[in-house]
Amino acid sequence: MKSIQIILLSLISLSSCAKKADKPYVYINTDTTSTIVKAMNSDSVSYLALGDSYTIGQSVPQADSFPYQLTALLTSASFKVSAPQIIAVTGWTTDDLIDAISKSSIRSNQFDFVTLLIGVNDQYQGLSQSNYRIKFAQVLQTAISFAKGDSTRVFVLSIPDYGVTPFANKDDSVIGPEIDQFNAINKQISLAAGVNYLDITAISREAAVDPTLIAPDGLHPSAKMYALWMNLLEPMVATRLNKK
Repeated sequence: MKSIQIILLSLISLSSCAKKADKPYVYINTDTTSTIVKAMNSDSVSYLALGDSYTIGQSVPQADSFPYQLTALLTSASFKVSAPQIIAVTGWTTDDLIDAISKSSIRSNQFDFVTLLIGVNDQYQGLSQSNYRIKFAQVLQTAISFAKGDSTRVFVLSIPDYGVTPFANKDDSVIGPEIDQFNAINKQISLAAGVNYLDITAISREAAVDPTLIAPDGLHPSAKMYALWMNLLEPMVATRLNKK
């Protein structure tokens, strides 16, 4: 199957936490509709990744982003996995992700499993936690529908704590607790919905003493950090795929 091409319909370059920025939209598709049909009818495992800059792997090569690292690990474990389809853009809030999904050409497709990591920009932009609670529940239900209506095929990752990065300028005493509050919301909703939940926030905080876990931009995770996340996520996904 051909590699996924990410088509950005905005030329605006954003940081992961671009405050009140214009909203670029991305529609992630394979090259043609016929290619999508072929993928869905094959014996390969299909994967959809939903999120923001943490999902696209801002500031690292595509192969080092966590969806591609996860795909590589599953392939090494003898699963036949198609290249991930990704709906994610740097700077997106939960509202942005919901809007983009509604306009995407894959909104009626089905996948063998789905990952969801969203919320850091809700926190950064000062959006309310009550809004996040409502919108996260909404996008999670959409993720479940993408996963053939099976909540056990959905894997939610917690929001990393960027407060320990150079970008935060030693403001983690404020950022860290707020990230915890947003994560408490997404965890509660995830567990109630019966999806899989992976807390990677603790790993992200190791960057406070290990600068190699941060990408050269001083904000996003490095390939090394993504690998630590995927060492935990891959066994969870593999266990579920073995029950297909």
